[in-house]
Amino acid sequence: MSHSDLLAMRKAACAAYVPGIGTSYGYVPSLGAGITFCVLFGVSMIAHTVQLCWKRTWWCVVFSIGCMVELIGWAGRTWSHDCPYNDTAFLMQISTLIIAPTFFTAGIYVLLGRFIQILGRESSILSPSLYLWIFCTCDVISLVVQAIGGGMASAGVDDGNTGTGTDIMVAGIVFQLFSITIFVICAVDFAFRTVRRRLLQKLSGSVVPLLAAMVLSVMVIYARSIYRTIELVQGWSGYLITHEVYFIALDGAMMVIAVGVFNFLHPGWLLPENVEHKNDYNSEIELQRAA
Repeated sequence: MSHSDLLAMRKAACAAYVPGIGTSYGYVPSLGAGITFCVLFGVSMIAHTVQLCWKRTWWCVVFSIGCMVELIGWAGRTWSHDCPYNDTAFLMQISTLIIAPTFFTAGIYVLLGRFIQILGRESSILSPSLYLWIFCTCDVISLVVQAIGGGMASAGVDDGNTGTGTDIMVAGIVFQLFSITIFVICAVDFAFRTVRRRLLQKLSGSVVPLLAAMVLSVMVIYARSIYRTIELVQGWSGYLITHEVYFIALDGAMMVIAVGVFNFLHPGWLLPENVEHKNDYNSEIELQRAA
């Protein structure tokens, strides 16, 4: 098949897989995986939407939005199963699945801020508002850089000139990994301070599981970031990016855990209903120290 024939297939509404003719993925995306993750993120999105409306925790809308973006991405991969050469389906999934985790991390930044408000300023090296401003800004910068690189790489596919765009994408995701690493260090510092100063001893038992859920979510998002960084560094023909099992396990499954854990341990149910409750917690801690 000539290069022009391949370009025609990619621009067609849908062309079935032709053995021996490679796809943009390096494989044909799994239909079963696509449907499974569409269902999982769809259910989580509906549950989060109901939960945030029920408890009026409006900031938790970031979890619903993140699920919706993941759903769109996995719908693109499901579409690509039957139309593996379709550029629209490929670009739809690659752009959304890069963006989606940013909404989950934004929710975690807010949640950590709530914990700092409850436990007191001594529990963190940064103020609650700084977590949101610093790390959300870093996420936005990394996404803009990745979007620019992705656009350049996509534009250069036809003539095989994707090198510059790929390098920019790698720079963006490396920057994102760096910012998440700094956040993880800050989160570890927060955990160390709360344990060392025994700040958790007087907290309600319902808050501690939520803290554990936050830690789990951070861990899987960080694992996913490491995977995506290595994947892009290897390039579009690298081993990781051309073997779907790694994407399913280290991206899809990680993101289901990251957002799904908050369906079972939702901040609206487990956090104090308003900021004023933080004073009650702090008063109990101070009384314990005085005793």
